[in-house]
Amino acid sequence: MGLQESKVKFLWVLRKRESESLDEGFEERVKERGIVVKQWVDQSRILKHQCVEGFLSHCGWNSALESICYGVSILAWPKIAEQALNARMVVEEIKLGLRVESTCNGMKPLFLKWEGLMKMVKELMEGEMGKQARKRVKQVAELGKMAMADADGSYWQTLDLLINELCNK
Repeated sequence: MGLQESKVKFLWVLRKRESESLDEGFEERVKERGIVVKQWVDQSRILKHQCVEGFLSHCGWNSALESICYGVSILAWPKIAEQALNARMVVEEIKLGLRVESTCNGMKPLFLKWEGLMKMVKELMEGEMGKQARKRVKQVAELGKMAMADADGSYWQTLDLLINELCNK
């Protein structure tokens, strides 16, 4: 309902068991601006597509890194394990996204109202905070590319230093 009422364009990938609980008629109601996929997809191929500007993510480490590397802002919706910590880092520390509003029990989100999801999807894609997050994540992605650049990048220089240090011991 939150995606439907947000009126933004989206691609929603569902696991088979999740697709069984999809509201009757949802796909028909959003067909002009939304695509629902009910099979496995290559997440990194989707995130690196130039049209993708936001990612509603549980903030698992791999998902967060892929999103950041491809310059896609994150709407964080952590569920378990380290996801809440990753979401906090992404949203509060490095400011590359926003967080959905949910009721919480400590660090674990329990319930998300559709109105809260709608509000934050619209903010990420159309609002000022979302604009700032999208701008910032593009900058961080570019810094990452520079760090990984051929031999001149800081990543390779640091790796060389580590290898030399280990070889000399």
